[in-house]
Formats: sequence, C-alpha cells, structure tokens
Amino acid sequence: MSEATFLDDAYLRDLTATVVAHTAEGGIVLDRTVFYPTGGGQPGDSGRLVWDGHTLEIATTVKGDGAEIVLVPAAPEALPQVGVKLVQHLDWERRHRHMRVHTALHLLSVVLPLPVTGGQIGSDKGRLDFMMPELPSDREAVEAALNALVGADLPVIQTWISEAELDANPALVKTMSVSPPRGRGPIRLVQIGEADDITDLQPCGGTHVARTSEIGELRLGKIENKGKQNRRVNLHLI
Repeated sequence: MSEATFLDDAYLRDLTATVVAHTAEGGIVLDRTVFYPTGGGQPGDSGRLVWDGHTLEIATTVKGDGAEIVLVPAAPEALPQVGVKLVQHLDWERRHRHMRVHTALHLLSVVLPLPVTGGQIGSDKGRLDFMMPELPSDREAVEAALNALVGADLPVIQTWISEAELDANPALVKTMSVSPPRGRGPIRLVQIGEADDITDLQPCGGTHVARTSEIGELRLGKIENKGKQNRRVNLHLI
C-alpha cells in the first residue's frame, strides 16, 4: 500500500520515502508518495527521484495492485533498490495546472447542472461530456458565470463520508461513467464554498486548488456534438 499524501495536501511538492517494491514492468512503488496516479480523467504526475547521487526521471504515475501507486520511469534505467530512501520532486508547474483545470471542471458542472458522462483534464484545458439534448442558449452567459465563481474566491475543501451516507445521497454523484471506489473505507468529497453556502459537493479523488481564484480566468471552448444527446464542452485556462 502506498500512502497517497496528495489526498490531504495537494501542495506538497517534495517528500522523502522508501522504495517498497518494483513492478514487473519496471515501475517503482514507494511507501508514500506525492505523485498522483492517472484516474478520474486526471493524468498521472511526472517529476524525478533523487538518491545517493542518482536521479531518475518519472514520466507518469499509474495505479497498481490494490492501493499501490506505481511511478513509471521516463527511460529504462537502473532503479533504486528496495529499501532505499529517496526524495521525490514533483513537476509542480504541470501538477498545479491540472489542479486549476480540475477545479474549473467542477465549476462547469455547477454552471451546467446536467448529468456528466465523461471528462478529461489537461495542462491547458479540460472538457466534460454532458447529457445535453440542446446547446446552451447563451455561451457568453456560461463563460461569465464560470468566471464569476472563480472571482468569488470560494474555498475548496475536502470532507469524508461513509458508503452508507453516499448511498443515502445518490445525487452527490454527478459523473455517470465513473463511480466512487467502494470497499476502501470513507469516500472523499470535494466541497466548493462555505458550509452555509455550498456551491458544489461531489465525490472526487483528484487534486484541487485551495480557492477558486487560483484557477485564473477561463474561456469556454468548443461545444461538440458527441451523440444524439451527448455534448462535449471544452474549457481553457487563459
């Protein structure tokens, strides 16, 4: 099991850890990590590992068996041995852009309160697919509403609920294509807004900025037809 420190602190960039395993494919498993593994539409983190005068570039991060998080080297080089203590250095600029885009997509699901059928996060833009029979009547109004939520400087915090509590509140799950993980204890919720004025609340295991103002200005991109009632809405950082 790899301790996922990004769940509690998405701003942690550097961390010491111990190598606990290698995978058959040449990946590295640490006892704890700042690297987010690909999932929920968010790409895996990149960065580097440093130990005993050696440096290993990490191209991406993926989920392994059970609760393992696997760091994937950028090239086939000698790996740090099991038991070695090392320092992780996250590619922070790339991760922070993912955090901004991910939080922006949560706001998009507020401005367009429709069932979400898919999504993808990039470093410069992201998109959500919606069950949307008709196009929005006013694109400028959608973009203005998004930037108003950004400008409101709303706090973004996490809370946790049990599976039973989630079952009692099925409307919390907005994404039809991805279900929250089961059988691993409490489920993480990402909340945007204060307790007495919550703008958004939904299960999410990704990384987010601390306040919406950190997202920066947004531009609404193409709205593409992806089926009879499915539309893809693109959103760009400026």
